[in-house]
Amino acid sequence: MWRKLLGTVWRGAPKSARRWSVWLTQPRFTVTVGAVVRDERGRVLLFNHVFRKGSGWGIPGGFIGKGENPEDALRRELCEEAGLQLDEIEIAFSRTHRRPQQVEIIYRCRARADGARGQSIEIESTGWFELDKLPPELARDQHRIIQRALGDDAGRGK
Repeated sequence: MWRKLLGTVWRGAPKSARRWSVWLTQPRFTVTVGAVVRDERGRVLLFNHVFRKGSGWGIPGGFIGKGENPEDALRRELCEEAGLQLDEIEIAFSRTHRRPQQVEIIYRCRARADGARGQSIEIESTGWFELDKLPPELARDQHRIIQRALGDDAGRGK
C-alpha cells in the first residue's frame, strides 16, 4: 500500500521536484578514462604527470567532458597530451573509487606506428617501457592497472 501511494505521489510531483530530489539523494561521480597503450614492439606508454602526487609516472588519461563519449575523451586526451593517435581501442575494465567519488574506465589500446610526438604542459616526460623495465617509482596501483588490462599478455610482453 505504501509503495503504491509513494509511486502515485512521485509520478504526480512536478518534474523539477523529482529532478531536485534525485540530485539531492543520489551519489555523483567524476568519470575519467585511462589507457594502457602499447606500441608495435609491445612497450607500454607512461607519462610523468606534472600534477600527479608521488612519482608522477602513470598511464595516460583524463576527465570526460560533459556529454562526451568515453572513447572520444580518451582519444582527445592522448592527442592533447602527446600528439598520439590510436589504431585499436577496447574497454579493459572499469572501477570505482570512494575518495574522490570517481568511476574510472580503463582501455587497452594500440598506438599508431608514428608514435607519440610533443607533449602538453600537464606532462613532464613521456616514455615507452618494456613490461619488465617499468620505472621503479611507478605506483603499485599503476602496475596493477597495467597487469589487469593486459591480462595474459602482461606476462609474455606481447
